[in-house]
Amino acid sequence: MKYRSVVMYIEIGCFVACVCGWILVCATLPIQYWTYSEVATSVLTNSLTFSNLWKDCMTDLTGMVDCKVFPSLLSLQMYIHLCRATIFTSIVLGFLGAILALIGMKCTKLGGSEITNSKITLAAGMIYLASGLCAMFAFSWYGNKIITEFMDPTHRTKKFELGVALFVGWGGSSLLIIGGLVYSIFGGREAQSTRRNWCTLHPERPLLTCLNQSKRKRNSHLHRFLPSKLSRRKTQKNLWVKPTTRENMFRLIYITVHFPFIISLN
Repeated sequence: MKYRSVVMYIEIGCFVACVCGWILVCATLPIQYWTYSEVATSVLTNSLTFSNLWKDCMTDLTGMVDCKVFPSLLSLQMYIHLCRATIFTSIVLGFLGAILALIGMKCTKLGGSEITNSKITLAAGMIYLASGLCAMFAFSWYGNKIITEFMDPTHRTKKFELGVALFVGWGGSSLLIIGGLVYSIFGGREAQSTRRNWCTLHPERPLLTCLNQSKRKRNSHLHRFLPSKLSRRKTQKNLWVKPTTRENMFRLIYITVHFPFIISLN
């Protein structure tokens, strides 16, 4: 199997994983069991209290549920606002990452050239990674708040436990982080290899442009100013390419700087 086919299948797998993770993160918003506390007053009567980012609810043995929406934004604790903001940021970033991933994938052929597709894939991976980190931060912060209050012996109010929404959110965040990380790694490698192959297959392009696009080492800019590098170059079509104005300018600067040194040697 060719390397291109392997990369294409990996991109499809990462895209499916990221979309599934994004769906799981979105599914945590309507789930009511972010945290819960079951209090049994007797054998026959018990009550279950649960809440999420939007309301507090209570149910009894008969199954009647009484919910109360949070009355005011100003009266909420800071961690509720922080979790809301980061989760919505994660959802928006995940949606943008899905659009970029569909454009930059090799199986869709919507992004244009190979270099453009590689850059779009790298951007999609970074956005997916940021989306997963935002979601992981929100669920971890909320869970840490619950665990801290549960383990605090001085906390005398009702103690709550971790709800099912947190575990669903952690799973979705992990899929986003893993998929975005693999996307970023393969997108970066593909961008570098594609630029290198582009410069190899297009020797008729100007030397400075090819070097800038191939991202050579830092010291390589010293060699492209040498007169031997700025002489006439032969293309694949046996045509001589006239040096550009920029190349002539660098040649003049090179001769001007090194002329006193050449005279002193003579």
